[in-house]
Amino acid sequence: MDATRFHVEEIRFAERNVTLRLPFRFGAATVTACPQVYVKARIRTADGRTAEGCAAEMMVPKWFDKNPALTHEQNFEQLRFALRDAREAYTAEPDAQTAWTHFASNYAALQARAKAKGLQPLVASYGPALIDRALLDALCLHAGVGFATAMSGNLSGIDIAGSGLADDLGGFDMPAFLASHSPRARIAARHTVGLADAIDDGDALPDAPADGMPATLAAAVRRYGLTHFKLKLCGNTAQDIDRLQRIAHVIDGHAQLVTLDGNEQYADADEFAVFLDRMLSTPVLWKLAQKTVFVEQPIRRDAALQRDVSALGKRIPLLIDESDATLDAFVQARALGYTGVSSKSCKGFYKSVVNAARCAQWNAAANTSRYFLSGEDLTMQAGIGVQQDLALVAWLGLSHVERNGHHYVNGLAAAPEAEQQALLRAHPGLYELSDGAVRLAIRDGQLDLSSLATAPGFATGKPGAGISWDAMRSVY
Repeated sequence: MDATRFHVEEIRFAERNVTLRLPFRFGAATVTACPQVYVKARIRTADGRTAEGCAAEMMVPKWFDKNPALTHEQNFEQLRFALRDAREAYTAEPDAQTAWTHFASNYAALQARAKAKGLQPLVASYGPALIDRALLDALCLHAGVGFATAMSGNLSGIDIAGSGLADDLGGFDMPAFLASHSPRARIAARHTVGLADAIDDGDALPDAPADGMPATLAAAVRRYGLTHFKLKLCGNTAQDIDRLQRIAHVIDGHAQLVTLDGNEQYADADEFAVFLDRMLSTPVLWKLAQKTVFVEQPIRRDAALQRDVSALGKRIPLLIDESDATLDAFVQARALGYTGVSSKSCKGFYKSVVNAARCAQWNAAANTSRYFLSGEDLTMQAGIGVQQDLALVAWLGLSHVERNGHHYVNGLAAAPEAEQQALLRAHPGLYELSDGAVRLAIRDGQLDLSSLATAPGFATGKPGAGISWDAMRSVY
């Protein structure tokens, strides 16, 4: 499949406020509401034809930049800057380029401008992450193909050797790697248990919403048939061990796989080692520990890549998430003993592809399966955001992905009825109408991805993806 070159004619942003039905606490932050941004991009190919594509992502505060001195609104403004800056760069390019070179030619400059403004590298990645998805959606719709076909045929023109962005992959056969992938039809939903979540039915919050949806972990297990779980840690060993014991009481008979997420709450490797000793030596946690396949970002980002953690990594695999801020971060982390890295849509799907290629190359060289990519979430919402993320992890071949938007937000209840029904018609296996709203359908702990494999575009199905653009505010 030939990579198509195009100009970026226009990029527009709109926002929709999302109110959480339950507070989501991770690390030191508790989120009760935040905007979701939508991107619409128009491209023009050499033959003069135009196409439009779109993308969406939550603007979650206190994840990209965890500085406690910043308000949530200041966090949102950081992300808006990243979007505007990427838009200016992409639309100013004088020559037609492939989707990949639009990303690759702007990567370093966007990171540098963000750094000059005192912004975190994760913030800088947010703008191109959304714009790149919208551009690929437009390109796929222009070509009349779906995401999996486009990726396996390299429609975006990924060229590692010529980019200077991942020199460690200089001799890697990227076209063959891309062509080897085919999308999964089903994937396990790894349910997030936040730090403010009620565990047992008796723990239900007094102000829990009466919306028919689960308000405790026990109720969520019953409703969705959950088998995969992601458990948040607070960084206090005694509190974490106590809470994990209460969680184990609920999930031990159901869990097939567990991951732990530190969200940077342990100050250093020594503090995390104390927690790990306690967890592995607590009899009540024996079953949970046996099913725990990795720990995600236990150490704060300013310390995580400062010392070797190989001894810890031999006891339990360690994955970087917040420390995966630049394209070379996984290479640095590997040298220190980390073996996993997150695929997260807010960081950019090209980064997921590059890191998946690294895992393939490193594992082949060592004849092992030690290095791995894991699908993680940023409270992805039903609609285009979750569809694109699921299309990506399905094509990557992952068997499970963190999902939490289904639990903390009441589906598409805030969206116009026409938008809800359009999504339900387009993806009848992925969504369901229940308790008054269209929402993600998790049955026996699994998500049905079959409609995403056939949908034209980047999991959108058609220009605009059925989104009610007029019902949102266009602010920048």
